[in-house]
Amino acid sequence: ELGEFLPVHLIDLRNHGRSFHSENMSHDDLADDIANYMNQHRIEKSHVLGHSLGGKAVMQFALNYPEKIEKLIVVDIAPKAYPPHHQGIIKALETVDFEKMKSRNEVESVLNQYIPEKSTIQFLAKNLYWEESGESKKLNWRFNLKTLSEKYNQFVSNAIKFGVFEGETLFIAGEKSNYILPQDEFAIKQQFPKAKVVVIKNAAHWVQADNPTDFAAVVKEFLEIQNI
Repeated sequence: ELGEFLPVHLIDLRNHGRSFHSENMSHDDLADDIANYMNQHRIEKSHVLGHSLGGKAVMQFALNYPEKIEKLIVVDIAPKAYPPHHQGIIKALETVDFEKMKSRNEVESVLNQYIPEKSTIQFLAKNLYWEESGESKKLNWRFNLKTLSEKYNQFVSNAIKFGVFEGETLFIAGEKSNYILPQDEFAIKQQFPKAKVVVIKNAAHWVQADNPTDFAAVVKEFLEIQNI
């Protein structure tokens, strides 16, 4: 929807989607990736939006490269450290034996034994693709599961480095999510003094999927985008 009003670049972080795989995955690495992407595409300055881990990436990017940001939007994540909480999903992904999987439905059936939320399974299944090897092909994950598993604690359990970004910043929280708590606002304002926090009703952690209408409205208001 935002693409109707502004040029939009949707970037997969390293080890995610179609982006490159790497054994290194610190917040600084992710911030450098964003900067390199902008330089490659000759984007001097832009609005930057990130959700969850992507939110941590854009926060670190803002601290490391403030001159490249017009306005910063962080979705349902704070600059703090979080206790590891996705080990069950990672374990479920690791149980899939692609030597035996003949269809996406079979993969989803395996995940269903470990993950109760159908929406989470469907989201994960979007990362499946047919990997070709010679004349044969088999299903596989697009993301780098090995590195994500090995580095998970490192990038979840670490806060972003301390620094201050003086630019305009919007934090969007899901009403039914506990990723941004009322007591987090003090820490947010320490590093992002011009930040405001907006809570989207009827939304959990996947704010943009749970309530896309209100999410888009809040983003457009912050970016001062007028409907034509």
